[in-house]
Amino acid sequence: MFASPAFAQSTGAAAQGSGGFMPLLLQMAPLILIFGIFYLLLIRPQQKRMKEQRQLIDSAKKGDVVVTAGGLIGKVVKVDGEEVELELGPNVKVRAVKSTLSDVRSGSKPAND
Repeated sequence: MFASPAFAQSTGAAAQGSGGFMPLLLQMAPLILIFGIFYLLLIRPQQKRMKEQRQLIDSAKKGDVVVTAGGLIGKVVKVDGEEVELELGPNVKVRAVKSTLSDVRSGSKPAND
């Protein structure tokens, strides 16, 4: 039932340290390669897309038609730092934080006009 002490011992060749930097590097190479591919295919393009989206939102100006994260489409009436005032329809104005804008459509008319 119990393992004898002979089974718990390691062989002489395996007990000796293989020593050196190269075997460790060869073991880590696949992980480093996977991380590199992951960075090039996923992380870098996402960061680029986020940077372009931030520039687009920061460039919102009076007269632009924008879409909010909630799906509202309105025309920018006034820009105050990090806030914008949107006209959603005749005599309907709301204030929104710039970071909640999801798209800026420069110079086009809102769908409800």
